[in-house]
Amino acid sequence: MNHDEDYPAEYLADILKSVKTIAMVGASPDPTKFSYGVLRVLHETGYDMAPVNPRIAGGDIRGIRVYGSLADIDRPVDMVEVFRSSDALMEITREAIDIGAKVLWAQIGVRDDEAARLAEDAGMKVVMNRCPKIELFRPFWKPRLNQQI
Repeated sequence: MNHDEDYPAEYLADILKSVKTIAMVGASPDPTKFSYGVLRVLHETGYDMAPVNPRIAGGDIRGIRVYGSLADIDRPVDMVEVFRSSDALMEITREAIDIGAKVLWAQIGVRDDEAARLAEDAGMKVVMNRCPKIELFRPFWKPRLNQQI
């Protein structure tokens, strides 16, 4: 997939409809951080969230247990969402492949084309430089004449 072009709406919608468990690498317990707000909205929307942050492993964010690594998560993970710098993405991609995740989603400002290729070669769907919280609500931003109210 060309990550320089807009993702088809159906591609993003299919991911967000099909995933159940989301591991958020780089989740923060600080309510002023963007990752906290995204975790909150995804959790309140009904996703099973697994925050990953080695500094607070064993603790919790909003009552949700925090894991030290992707390998520590005690259940299957559908999607790995990355709130880390782009230079950390390759290693996280390898870990996501190792745990059998189906989707690699890199947050706004996070991108590594080699990591994307590695994930896609492993059969994963990949999204770079996007926010799932924003994408969940995008259909409501534009009027659609055929959309029921």
